[in-house]
Amino acid sequence: MLTTLLRRRRTKDIRGGGVVGRGGLTLPEGAGRAECQVVDPVRLPMQAAVTVLDQAGHTVTEGRTDVYGLFTAAVPPGDYHLSVVCDGFQPRRVPVQVFPGGRASAGVIEMVAAPLPPVPEPGRWDIDPDHTAVRFVARHIGLAEIHGRFNRFSGSLWIAERMRDSQIEVSIEADSIDTGVQMRDNHLRSLDFLDVAAHPYLLFSGGDFVHRGGSHWEVTGVLELHGIARTVKLDTTYLGLGIGMEGEPRAACKAVTELHREDFTLTWQKMLTHGIAAIGTTIRIELDIQAVRPARAELPPAAV
Repeated sequence: MLTTLLRRRRTKDIRGGGVVGRGGLTLPEGAGRAECQVVDPVRLPMQAAVTVLDQAGHTVTEGRTDVYGLFTAAVPPGDYHLSVVCDGFQPRRVPVQVFPGGRASAGVIEMVAAPLPPVPEPGRWDIDPDHTAVRFVARHIGLAEIHGRFNRFSGSLWIAERMRDSQIEVSIEADSIDTGVQMRDNHLRSLDFLDVAAHPYLLFSGGDFVHRGGSHWEVTGVLELHGIARTVKLDTTYLGLGIGMEGEPRAACKAVTELHREDFTLTWQKMLTHGIAAIGTTIRIELDIQAVRPARAELPPAAV
């Protein structure tokens, strides 16, 4: 008798009459379930973004697969498409038909690696400051975020025959920091923070370009900031090649990393003595980079 009762409770919600779904969650009355599993080319589960689209192409709901590559969503009955996207892979779209109280599975969706965009030809590429941005985001006293940028910088990339052996060097003028508030910027230039008189430049030198699939790369280098040198990794998305207004070859990418402020001894002791952390412990760095192929190629510094 008890076994029969428990079996009934798994299929019907006594209070509302809805169908009980996986994990004991009750489906809304009249709803159905759309689900799938996403795997990579060697059939391993993948975490990917999944969007449920109606017949007009409108988003009904969206989410991400779990660590097993599984996605499930309760939706009204109807015909849908499950759109699956993941960085480095070609997008997939699979139809499903959902019935009241039913489970509509798109089955196992195997992703296919996207073609790798052509990489820049070997040689020197100079960063174009007019089409490049060096930004940062920090949290102020644990509340709102402060957005800023550095306005003056220069740098070059030396693309090697084997991409992994490529190099990058960037120099940023510390006193060009700009958050849009002059008093705050002056304080950030002072001894309390960047101390630009003693440390006029932020320097980054990288030499390990690792392909992580598709357009995704990881660039490892050393950042010298406030007189301290630390190894950092740039999570980089390569955007491909293009031709500028004057016919010059251009390459573009975007990159992000997160710095721990205390690793570079950037502490504001006057506020900390009062128990207030003026700036959050981590600072997010965001880079949008365009590099131009100069007319005369040069060798990297180590080879000169």
